[in-house]
Amino acid sequence: MSHSVVITRTTTTTTSTSHLMLNTGYLRTTPGLLKLAQLVIGAVNVGLVAYYIRHYPTSTLPASSEFFFLLMAVAFLIGTFCLLASCLVSLSTGGIISKTIYELVYHTIAFLLYLVASIMLLVDVTNGRYYHKLKDAYMAASILGLIVSALYLFSALLAQRHYRGI
Repeated sequence: MSHSVVITRTTTTTTSTSHLMLNTGYLRTTPGLLKLAQLVIGAVNVGLVAYYIRHYPTSTLPASSEFFFLLMAVAFLIGTFCLLASCLVSLSTGGIISKTIYELVYHTIAFLLYLVASIMLLVDVTNGRYYHKLKDAYMAASILGLIVSALYLFSALLAQRHYRGI
């Protein structure tokens, strides 16, 4: 069985290495916009929960659901920032990393863990565990967590399509 292979060669020449080039075109793609939205919503979640854990503690130790939610939000905020920064500072990273299994695994795990953390926090909020001020803040955080987990699911589906070459 024979098949044809097409090789495309691109040559890029730079005259100065003292400036940083950004691949802003990546932000115009669907994966780029998704990563940016995940980053912004994740930062809001981290700020919201971290503020209320610190300023309105429910006890000497935070509840497991709010701590787990904060842990997941911080972990995936850092991971998504690293992915987005890599794709922005390199012209080839966005195209190469989408063809590997890494993005599929990362976004799938992010979807599952963010979803679990959001549901745990939402259950605690609806069961009346928090007083009014915390209830509103944690309700907003859990809803934003569900939204960002949906964005991670969509990213995982896109990563699966790119990985399989569809």
